[in-house]
Amino acid sequence: MRDKIRNARRLVVKVGSALVTNNGAGLDKAAMGDWARQIAALRATGKQVVLVSSGAIAAGMQRLGWQKRPHEMHKLQAAAAVGQMGLVEAYEDAFSRHNLHTAQILLTHDDLADRKRYLNARSTLTTLLELGVVPIINENDTIVTDEIKFGDNDTLGALVANLIEADALVILTDQQGLYTADPRCDPTATLVSEGRAEDRSYEAMAGGAGTGISRGGMITKIRAAQRAARSGAHTCIASGNEADALIRLTQAEPLGTLLYATSSPLQARKQWLADHLQLAGDLILDEGAIAALRSGRSLLPVGVVEVGGEFERGAAVACRSATGDEVARGLINYSSSECRRIARKSSTEIEKLLGYIDEPELVHRDNMVLR
Repeated sequence: MRDKIRNARRLVVKVGSALVTNNGAGLDKAAMGDWARQIAALRATGKQVVLVSSGAIAAGMQRLGWQKRPHEMHKLQAAAAVGQMGLVEAYEDAFSRHNLHTAQILLTHDDLADRKRYLNARSTLTTLLELGVVPIINENDTIVTDEIKFGDNDTLGALVANLIEADALVILTDQQGLYTADPRCDPTATLVSEGRAEDRSYEAMAGGAGTGISRGGMITKIRAAQRAARSGAHTCIASGNEADALIRLTQAEPLGTLLYATSSPLQARKQWLADHLQLAGDLILDEGAIAALRSGRSLLPVGVVEVGGEFERGAAVACRSATGDEVARGLINYSSSECRRIARKSSTEIEKLLGYIDEPELVHRDNMVLR
């Protein structure tokens, strides 16, 4: 199974705040330089590498003399603005020693939710890779609001892996990998060497965030692996403190935890839809509609019991059961007000109720992905 990482041509490497800032002590330029050296070595073998790096807020906290991560949004944004300057400067210096150019790309989840911006981002990244440039990606924490509060760069790393159709996602952390229990609390915990990324039992093994600097913890890494697997990318979670970790992983050495993808990759458009983190509304379906979706059919108005939220035609919405479980998600053919008027009605009644008919389906199966 380790050959899956060795044979990967295009990789996304994510490094966390605790590693980048030496647990908040400030930018660890020696470590950053070492990752640059390893990535340069991978580039020399013909591999393409995108680096997703946390650390802007943590670096800003250090520059501003803050010992604890603040809760106020404006302070988080200020720390990100201050820290991002030092972060990109340090990476540029590190990679220039190996004659590699870098490119800074700051993203929000909204950039990847909008179809046009998603395609533009993919085009830019693939062009940079073909030019031999190392893209360095971080969330645009300076201007976003909910991404700072709810986002994490493990998720961003998985989204980028899906975006560029990477073969592998490598998450470097301050832990050796996934353990059967939190090793900080349970001395009997053992390292999980490898397993299926889609195996939901791993979520129960994952602990919380390791420090006040880190935001995600192991659970976000497990979910990132699940997300990356949707496009066929394999994920390895390993310690960034291990000497030559990136090089050794690409030589099939059994470091950390390999969570390999086993399901067939989604079509590109459906992958984009599956990666939406924020949905515009909800459709509550009856059991007949749920069964129809699971058998590969489109969603008709007659199967919708309730419509939640306010949205326009073309928005991404969730299709849920009566208990709130997400069954599918898709691009809606009618606005929320129109959906409420035609819910529980036959498609033959749409024109009479709305004065026109666009599509007989609320969500066509080609614009839908099951969960």
